[in-house]
This record gives sequence, structure tokens and C-alpha cells, in this order.
Amino acid sequence: MLAIKIIAALLGLVGLVGCFLPVIPGPPFSWVGLLLLYFWGDEPMSLRFLITWLIITIVVTVLDYLVPAYFTKVTGGSKASSRGALVGLFVGLIFFPPLVGMIVGAFFGALVAELINGNRMGHSLKAALGSFIGFIFGTFLKIVTSVVMMVYIVKFL
Repeated sequence: MLAIKIIAALLGLVGLVGCFLPVIPGPPFSWVGLLLLYFWGDEPMSLRFLITWLIITIVVTVLDYLVPAYFTKVTGGSKASSRGALVGLFVGLIFFPPLVGMIVGAFFGALVAELINGNRMGHSLKAALGSFIGFIFGTFLKIVTSVVMMVYIVKFL
């Protein structure tokens, strides 16, 4: 029982970290922590509650992929801009502090990709800003979702 609670709490923490690291799907890890507590926790949790959080997790995870592409497209960016933002995010993580590196890297990655595509600086800045706003919005959704699930994980411990 104690091992399950520790694993559930660790999954919640991994979920929080995953909100900032694109290689770890944050909300799904947090939800699995809730799932463990549903089956083996001491506090009762309704199936309706668990399914509601599963739906929220799926929606947020899908939106995390769609929103940056949408904002990039709305601001005139190309697919290269979205890919550049992702590459920049990883490069930023390697060379700078995690959160700063991700934000700055995503923005400059999108900017450089648009410039390489032959666009002018003004257009490239606009597309990079759209990609950046989409990334921030998606990250915000993941953070809110994972934080709330972590609060419930702690409650159900």
C-alpha cells in the first residue's frame, strides 16, 4: 500500500516536470497517479471523477499539440516555424536553464526557421511570436491540469 502511494506521488511529480519537458507527457503521468490511487488508495474516489480527469487529460494533451500549430498558422508561420520552435526548445534546454532555455529556444528556433525559409524579418518575427504564444498557452494548460491532479493525489494519499 505504501509503495503504491509513493509511486502515485512520484507519477504526480513526473507529471509536473513533464509540463516543462516536451519528452515527458505531463498530464497523462499525473492521471496514472490518480488511477493507482483509485484502485489502491485508502480514500474513496468515484469512477466518474476518474473518467472526468481522463477526458480532461486527453483534451489538454491534444490541445498541447494543436494550439501551437494553430497560433503559428494564424500569425502566418509555416510548418518549418513549428518544427524550428521544437528544435529550439531542445537546444535551449541543453545550453540554458530549463525554463528560460525552453522559452527563448522555442522563440528563436521558430524565428530562424522562418528566416531560413526565405521570409523577411517582420514576417518571421510575427510567426515566431505566434509559435511562442501557442507554446506558452499549451504549457499553461498542462501546468494547471497537472497541478490540480497533484492536489488530488495528495488529498487521496
